[in-house]
Order: sequence, then C-alpha cells, then structure tokens
Amino acid sequence: MIQLNLVVIKTSRQEEQVRFYSTIGITFESHRHGNGPYHYAATLDGLTFEIYPLPKGTTEPDTTTRLGFTVENLNNTLQRLEELGVETVQAPASTEWGYAAVVKDPDGRRIELVEQLIK
Repeated sequence: MIQLNLVVIKTSRQEEQVRFYSTIGITFESHRHGNGPYHYAATLDGLTFEIYPLPKGTTEPDTTTRLGFTVENLNNTLQRLEELGVETVQAPASTEWGYAAVVKDPDGRRIELVEQLIK
C-alpha cells in the first residue's frame, strides 16, 4: 500500500500562508528540527503538511503545484477567504467531484476546495 504522508510548500510569505490555510480549517504548530529553519506543520489524517521558508538563493516559490482540500462548507470558506483578499479563480459549481471552487494562495498556487459530502 502506498500513502502520501508529506507535502511541503516553500514560501517567502509564511505568515500569510498560515493565515490562508488556517482559514480553510488547518491548524498549524511552529516547528524546528535541529539547526533547520523554523516552519509550520499540520497533520491532516496521516498527512503532514508543512510551510517552510524559501531556501537561500531562491527568490520565487513554485506556483505550479496544485493542491486540493475538502472543506466542511465551501460558501462559508470562500467568504472568509474573500475577506483576506484571496482571488477566486473558478467560482463554486457542482462537478463530478462535488461542489468545488478554485482559489489562489498568497504565492499564486491554485488550490481546489471541495465541500465535504454528507455521508
């Protein structure tokens, strides 16, 4: 069995990223491993999601990685994100994957948000 257990994004805007991802429902803790950089980490159902500073010598974050998250209430989440000034790239709509929208995080990564299906 293979399971994804770690996703790390690197940014020059750690605090903005933490605010963005906290707004969609992720709770972070500040971490540092040995002499490594301070960063933020969250555990999501067995997946560790981390926000690290950009490595020295790097000036631009990778914005080609697309992430997707399931949220409890898409419309409420979008409203809170809009209050932060977050750009909605794709308005909420029913799709084959559920009620979904796409927004941009503070670095410009496209983030897909899908409303949690009621079971």
